Amino acid sequence: MIESRLVSASQRRLLVIAALVLGILFIALGILYWAEPAGSLPSFIPGHEAGSGHHHVKHGIASFLVGLACLAFAWFQSGPKARGTRVVP
Repeated sequence: MIESRLVSASQRRLLVIAALVLGILFIALGILYWAEPAGSLPSFIPGHEAGSGHHHVKHGIASFLVGLACLAFAWFQSGPKARGTRVVP
C-alpha cells in the first residue's frame, strides 16, 4: 500500500512538471503571436502566412489562456493531498 502512494506521488510530480512546461510554452507562443506578424512566424506554427503583415490576436489570446490554465492546474495539483473529512457525532 505504501508503494502505491509512492508511485502515484511520482506520477503526480511528472504531471505537474509537464503542466508547467506546457504552460510556459503556451504563454511564450501567445506572446510570439502578438509580437510577430503572420509572415514572420515559423512555418511549423499554426497561422503562418507567407508575406502576411497582420498579427493573430485571437490565436495569441487563446494560447495565453491555455498556458494560464496549465499553470493553474499545476498549482492546484502541487498542493497537499486532501485528507478524508471526519464526521463529528
